[in-house]
Amino acid sequence: RHVDYSPALVSKTKQDQKLLLDLNVYRNTHYQTLNQVKVTFQKQIAPLLVQLPKLNQISLSYELYPQSNRLCDIANICSIVDKFFSDSLVNLGYIPDDNYQHVLGVQYLFGSVDSKNPRVEVTINPL
Repeated sequence: RHVDYSPALVSKTKQDQKLLLDLNVYRNTHYQTLNQVKVTFQKQIAPLLVQLPKLNQISLSYELYPQSNRLCDIANICSIVDKFFSDSLVNLGYIPDDNYQHVLGVQYLFGSVDSKNPRVEVTINPL
């Protein structure tokens, strides 16, 4: 199953301030803010998963489409998106847990630059 949209920027406040899903930002952000952002992320992603059956074992592939040609570390972004996405799969009941018994592999790929729609696309591969 391919999920066409996974936000790289997630709202963190009622004033719609955005938080970049990036390891550098993640490690410097207060845990309460991160919890808020994770809840918002899950709400945004949930409607895209409604057709997904319950799965026992999966692998995940994340494809990064950055906004510009500015060099970036794919793992810095995809690792946080993976953390939020995997937790959402568990919280929404699609997989029992996100440990290695249920998520057998994770892959990070560079897609291409997309200035109009920067994103991370996720492919869920049932095993």
